[in-house]
Amino acid sequence: MNQISPTLADTATEARQPDLRRVNSNPDFWYPVAWSSDVPKGKTIAVSFAGIPIALVRPEEGGIFALYDRCPHRQVPLSQGIVNGQTVRCCYHGWAFGRSGRCIDVPYLGKGKLPNGVRTFPVREAGGLVFVFPGDPEKASTVPFPKLAQTDNPAFKTRRFSPRVNCHYTFMHENLMDMNHQFLHRRQMGQIKARFLGQDRGDDFIEARYSFMRSGGQQPLAERLIFGKHKDLNGREQPVEEVVTIRTEYPYQTLRITDKDGDLIMDLWAAYVPVDKDQRVTQSFGLLSVLRPKTPLLIDVIWPVLGWFTNRIFLEDKDIVEMEQAAWNEVGHDRNVEIFPIVRELRELLVRCGCPQDVKPAPEPEKAPA
Repeated sequence: MNQISPTLADTATEARQPDLRRVNSNPDFWYPVAWSSDVPKGKTIAVSFAGIPIALVRPEEGGIFALYDRCPHRQVPLSQGIVNGQTVRCCYHGWAFGRSGRCIDVPYLGKGKLPNGVRTFPVREAGGLVFVFPGDPEKASTVPFPKLAQTDNPAFKTRRFSPRVNCHYTFMHENLMDMNHQFLHRRQMGQIKARFLGQDRGDDFIEARYSFMRSGGQQPLAERLIFGKHKDLNGREQPVEEVVTIRTEYPYQTLRITDKDGDLIMDLWAAYVPVDKDQRVTQSFGLLSVLRPKTPLLIDVIWPVLGWFTNRIFLEDKDIVEMEQAAWNEVGHDRNVEIFPIVRELRELLVRCGCPQDVKPAPEPEKAPA
């Protein structure tokens, strides 16, 4: 039997799994929700995680903090409020809330008992991103924080991107993990074929390694500038020159490219953050670090070419995963026939680490104690 053909046992196991597109993101992780530059001093902005409204507040002094984005008085978004010192005042009646979430002032109440406050979220800044911990705050100090590509390594230059995609986050994981879809990118990449080199797996991660063989078409300029010109072997199979390692370490995904000597050339880190309650809209955040060439300033010359090239590739991926989501919407359940073992294992990982919708989570408190 073909090694990539699912067995009856595999099919039975998959049938017992919940619909992958009904598995919610596990909130007990650090998720990026905005770029630091989007929240200047003295301002507040509205963001969302899986339908939970969050206000990011940056005082003139001190670090950023995150509050449930509803004033308990009339449920008006606090993100529409005014930052005053270390507080944000609701734009409606001026109720003031500090970084602890407590209500510290109601202008017309005098010295009477103040009402309850609002829920707060643990928040961190790194790599130019603002992260929140939308789940159990008691876990925030023990859950590992992700390594963000090579943002702190001066030998690399990092590009950031944050496209919004109208699909469930699991489609994004599958798309990047399965490098057999290069036919989709034939106009940008030419005719190339993925070669699966092996995999590794654990309780919270799955990793696949690939190399690529070009069978036709010209090597793209951006690829040539970064990796060097590949020799034309007149149709013969190309040797392994770069190894692409893709890893989903829940809930993040990375893509690392090393040369034939094992040296890192490119490092991509990505997170797929659900925006709406049904988790059918995903806000992606990505950091793409590229090794600086030995020639000074060459990276600045090729940077616009790299940006154009990667954007074209992403737009093709965006279109295809949105088509997949549209098909799911039409049918109402997952009908995918998956035969590639690494993707089947990825799907199991996403189910195992995520939160199936038929498991009702405990109600989330919206208010902090008075």
